[in-house]
Amino acid sequence: MNDKVFKTPSLTYIFYGLILGTFFLGSCSEKPEDIRKRPNILLLMSDNHSWNHLSCYGDPVVKTPYIDSLAKRGLRFTNAYCAAPSCTSARASMLTGMDIWKLGEGANLWGTISSDFQVHTDLLEESGYLVGHQGKGWGPGNYEAGGWERNPAGNKFDRFQDFLDQREEEQPFTYWFSSRNPHRPYADNATKGTIDLSAIEVPTYLPDNDSVRMDMADYYAEIQSFDSEVGEFFETLKASGEMENTIIIVCSDNGWQMPRGLANLYTFGTKIPMVISMPERSSGARVINDFINLSDLAPTFLELAGLQIPKEMTAKSLLNILESDKSGTIEPERDFMVTGRERHAFVRNGGAGYGGRSIVTKDFLYIRNYEPEQWPAGDPPLYGDVDAHMLHYPSPTKEYMLRYRDNEHVKELFQLAFAKRPAEELFDLRTDPDQLNNVVDQEPYQNTRKMLADRLEAYLSKTGDPRVVGGEMKWMGAKYFMDRDKHPAPSINAQEVLGLKASYSYIEDSVKQEK
Repeated sequence: MNDKVFKTPSLTYIFYGLILGTFFLGSCSEKPEDIRKRPNILLLMSDNHSWNHLSCYGDPVVKTPYIDSLAKRGLRFTNAYCAAPSCTSARASMLTGMDIWKLGEGANLWGTISSDFQVHTDLLEESGYLVGHQGKGWGPGNYEAGGWERNPAGNKFDRFQDFLDQREEEQPFTYWFSSRNPHRPYADNATKGTIDLSAIEVPTYLPDNDSVRMDMADYYAEIQSFDSEVGEFFETLKASGEMENTIIIVCSDNGWQMPRGLANLYTFGTKIPMVISMPERSSGARVINDFINLSDLAPTFLELAGLQIPKEMTAKSLLNILESDKSGTIEPERDFMVTGRERHAFVRNGGAGYGGRSIVTKDFLYIRNYEPEQWPAGDPPLYGDVDAHMLHYPSPTKEYMLRYRDNEHVKELFQLAFAKRPAEELFDLRTDPDQLNNVVDQEPYQNTRKMLADRLEAYLSKTGDPRVVGGEMKWMGAKYFMDRDKHPAPSINAQEVLGLKASYSYIEDSVKQEK
């Protein structure tokens, strides 16, 4: 057993502290006031939560006072993205600081990730940090299959206070809380009754009716529950006396679990909220427009700890932005973001994935779909890459769109969410923020299409994406570690309402697919 993986020996911590102290004293001996303790790191992550659904981001319905208070004393990012619109790969990218196509099988949901990859949690622990996580951490998937002896997120705890009780005096820590909120199935939450259904702003890519509004109210109630969880962490941190020396990050792993959200490269699947506070080293009440990625946290944490950033990391530290006293655009070169997807759930015959890459700027979103012959939402009739992939628990918006797919008010929206897509998509975000109108073939946009396609290709080539430069794509046909999903069984209600069978199989050649 590798001791460094499971505990931080006090001698190691003391030795590193002496080395770090010697470095600072030697290089800053004339300015002892510049000597800083290595900060604690507290990451509070929601699950399947789109960027604009917080009150500090302007949502008129959801109430998130604790997160709002953090934004007032910290930074709120308006262009934060995940590396992939899928839990496992987005979290793997955050831990490694790498794009998903660099991670082999780690690009997939319910897969594994090789222990050959360095994760910021291990690097911090080796340097003396106490490392822990609560909730999902990396996953869902099978980390043992990749050679890990524990979740790459660190040792697991049930309570933040239990974790803090293990600290040695003055020992820095990093703790990652992964909430279940607002992941489906949504709880029948009493706070839902305080939400004004008439005030909910239904996006134009979803039908606007009572069923969808109530579904969104359930989602909002879970976000408010997450905000309460954030408040509890604040109180525990204050009681520990470490509030001022702790960088706090509140974010999501990917977009919401609605049609065209989770598992899609539209911004509803990839754009996330990101609020960061670093009291001792950063001025607050700032709004930042730079394009950043969840994966940028890994090199940021390492730089804050005074550690070398591995050359394999494709992400870039945010420390310059955090320590700036400016708002708006801090680093002008951060004017675009590249994201990608491979296999999400096991929802196509034989376990086929749906590869894609995208590049988004302030004005445009360009998407490249590598398997346009596949169903992006998963094979009919379950369309499992949308919401509840087996329809085994309630998904009111998805169920409504499936049930009324031929209705004149639903038909076009159904096609946008569930039908096959062309190899290229281009959206003008200035006039079409909900990405309803693909203008890739329109003459006025041909220069823009070529510019974005070339820029995307250049980035993918630079970062060694096998889909562009060639080489093994380890995510293709990789093992999926949730066998139940291969034989989906819709709920009784879904069977009755949608006329579904009691069970299906995605590993039999005889699977009947609708045309």
